[in-house]
Amino acid sequence: MYINANAFLSLIAGILILIRPALLNYIIAIYLIIIGVLGLIR
Repeated sequence: MYINANAFLSLIAGILILIRPALLNYIIAIYLIIIGVLGLIR
């Protein structure tokens, strides 16, 4: 089963932001770093 990495990361980030809104800046930063690394690898 193939799962789109961007969709999965977006879902996790959205859930974490709903649970802990104070983490918004950290979640966005980590998300952008992961997307950037995945983009460079592919």
